[in-house]
Amino acid sequence: MANITAAEVNKLRKQTGAGMMDCKKALQEAEGDFEKAVEILRKKGQKVAAKRADRETSEGYVIGKTSEDNSFGMAVMLSCETDFVAKSDDFIKFVEQVAETALQNKIKSLDDLKAYELNGRTIGEQVTDLMGKIGEKIELAEYETIESAHVTAYNHMGNKLATLLGLNKADIDGVDETGKELAMQVAAMNPVAVDRDDVDPKIIEKEKEIGMEQARQEGKPENILEKIAMGKVNRFLKDNTLLNQDFVRDTKKSVKQYLSEKDKDLKVTGFKRVSLT
Repeated sequence: MANITAAEVNKLRKQTGAGMMDCKKALQEAEGDFEKAVEILRKKGQKVAAKRADRETSEGYVIGKTSEDNSFGMAVMLSCETDFVAKSDDFIKFVEQVAETALQNKIKSLDDLKAYELNGRTIGEQVTDLMGKIGEKIELAEYETIESAHVTAYNHMGNKLATLLGLNKADIDGVDETGKELAMQVAAMNPVAVDRDDVDPKIIEKEKEIGMEQARQEGKPENILEKIAMGKVNRFLKDNTLLNQDFVRDTKKSVKQYLSEKDKDLKVTGFKRVSLT
């Protein structure tokens, strides 16, 4: 058996992020061959990925960030099996590194993020490597971006939820506060779209069908079912479109009214909500 030094183990640990004992075992198995030891550790991650492929990843860490000029925002979710892993230093450090890489390079999609090379390995490959180190199924589960004149990122306490919100103007007083208020509104109220016209017609049709069936089961006459259902649809659109929702901070006004008070031409260009639940 090759004589493995502490310096060699430490070098392998720094390159792969694997634990000291795993690195020592890999070097022993590779009989001191450093590159072979790296490959052994990577295969360990692949084995964990294959073995735990059907496991649920209901825990994890979500983070949103914006560029220095607030014109670009991203939110990423790395999911895992247990809350213990989600709160571990290695897991959080990796998510933060991925998020910063995505932000600095303005990566546009989840596939592009997985394929992006960081320190000689794609981020997707590094997720697999992390599985080998931690021993749980880990997924780069969601990635969203927004580009606008002003983008706000809001991270809810505990990093289980993050939102992004874009505004069409950056040169108004209190734009940072306004963006934060609306990003928090998205976090709290989970709207399906910015305004009524932005709602997917399939969602509206589904709500109409549900409303008609509910009215039918209540014994309402067939000839007024559609009218009753459309009333329910309109209520759904008010409660579930951002601009028409009651503003959480002051429910006497809508979000649309709150915006117009800040600036009559201020508009929400879009929002994203990334959540573990």
